[in-house]
Amino acid sequence: MAEQAGLTKSYLSKIERGVSVPSIAVALKLSKALQVDVEQLFSDVHDRAAIAITRASERTPMGAPSSKQPRMVESIAADVAPKKLLPFIVYPPADFVASAFKEHEGEEFLFVHKGRIEIEFPNETVPLKTGDSIYFNALIPHRIRSVGAVQAEVLVVVSSDEQRVD
Repeated sequence: MAEQAGLTKSYLSKIERGVSVPSIAVALKLSKALQVDVEQLFSDVHDRAAIAITRASERTPMGAPSSKQPRMVESIAADVAPKKLLPFIVYPPADFVASAFKEHEGEEFLFVHKGRIEIEFPNETVPLKTGDSIYFNALIPHRIRSVGAVQAEVLVVVSSDEQRVD
């Protein structure tokens, strides 16, 4: 599995044990290797609907929070499958050091719901504040961080043209 997903066995083991929280890019690699919808990795729900309402209290956490790493990603619309848009709520870390550059197939849309962020690309860093958004080709290496006193909350929607097997 680690080889198919392009991950090390030790990192995959950390994810399985809840020691490490996978990034969206890693979750996409795992779902592709398993040929399942990404939310199936984080949800016990198997009866998928064509329409789903996700209340704020019902978001699916991706990985367990710990004292070292607070919850950073929550899946929304997990009950809908198949789908080409993968929406998440992301709570970016305050430092780029905690977040390596990510790149993956498809496109990505970010909307800053709360706080301020910086999204860094290889040749530029773009500041965004509450209400701002950005849309880009997700093959461009990127990473985000929360800036300022308020923890940023960002709606991230990832698209993919690949057909998923459910």
